[in-house]
Amino acid sequence: MDLVHRHRLQLLGLLLSVIGWILTGTCNYLPDWKNLGLDLNELELWTMGLWQTCVVQDVGGTECKDFDSFLALPIEFRISRILVSTSNGLGLLSLVISSLGLDCLKIEDTEQKLKKQLLLLGGILMWISGVLVLVPVSWVAYTIIQEFWDEVIPEIVPRWEIGDALFSGWFGGFFIILGGSLLLLTIFLSSDHQLPEQYTMADMQDNCQQAEIGNGRL
Repeated sequence: MDLVHRHRLQLLGLLLSVIGWILTGTCNYLPDWKNLGLDLNELELWTMGLWQTCVVQDVGGTECKDFDSFLALPIEFRISRILVSTSNGLGLLSLVISSLGLDCLKIEDTEQKLKKQLLLLGGILMWISGVLVLVPVSWVAYTIIQEFWDEVIPEIVPRWEIGDALFSGWFGGFFIILGGSLLLLTIFLSSDHQLPEQYTMADMQDNCQQAEIGNGRL
């Protein structure tokens, strides 16, 4: 892979990772992991996120309240809060590390190996960050779907449905993993991997020249 294409691929990977990190951050703080529509005196939409729950009324009013206790949350929300927050932190760290390893940053040739190591570490951290958000989002979605189709619950009882935050988490995790994969791909497709072969050819030419010189002396 030539230098120009590698630069473009690295920038594309970093851009996708930035978009994914923003989406996972939105997923973390958006109070709509699941929602419940109630038609009482007036139409109301109850939403629940990792940090607070909200009531959206049909007339346009919205009232949100933070959770009083972490232990009062369902188990899947407690684990999700920890994993998604960890994912956001690792995602930011991976973006900083990967930025320092980009080829477009002018660094001496003696430090090229360090740049590759930074890019490798950043790509791995992006993968971990993406997995850490995809797992809890999929877990919560699975529990919502299970409860929605639970035949034990009477049909007249309102059911929780999947909220917008879960879709933000799915897309964000996918973009982070895709961006990290592109960054790792630029390492493995780097033209520097051809150096050992070039050195081998040079050594073979030197050996041939030395053999010819030796034969000439004989």
